[in-house]
Amino acid sequence: MDANAITDRYHALLDAWNRRRGDDFAAQFTDDGEVVGFDGSRYVGAAAIAAAMNAVFAGHETARYVAAVRSVRPLGRDAAVLSAVAGMVPPGGSDIRPEVNAVQTLVAVERDGTWRVALFQNTPAQYHGRPEESERLTAELRALLD
Repeated sequence: MDANAITDRYHALLDAWNRRRGDDFAAQFTDDGEVVGFDGSRYVGAAAIAAAMNAVFAGHETARYVAAVRSVRPLGRDAAVLSAVAGMVPPGGSDIRPEVNAVQTLVAVERDGTWRVALFQNTPAQYHGRPEESERLTAELRALLD
């Protein structure tokens, strides 16, 4: 397992989002990869992912991700799971919006010497009944702001 290559793939995915490039976002995936979005939307296949992301970017100005990788662990010789946390800074803004903080999970697979995304899931980090967890995460993400 190459944790650096997997982490780089994750950062490339977020960079494509931040640059509002749906085709570049989809290029990080296997042909049969899938995305489960923050609202539960599911897109399967690189072509469907590209179409959905391009529609999102055409429809409105999106917030940019700020993220921290928590771990990368193997699931076998050619698969791994990356766990991360992410916050979003709205267009024209300079601070994280805590209500859209997320826990992100990426499953990567190695095919022909290249790591690609098989699954990317973006889950709201709402921490019901534990406001201190939300505050701690927001502080961590704020520390990453440029």
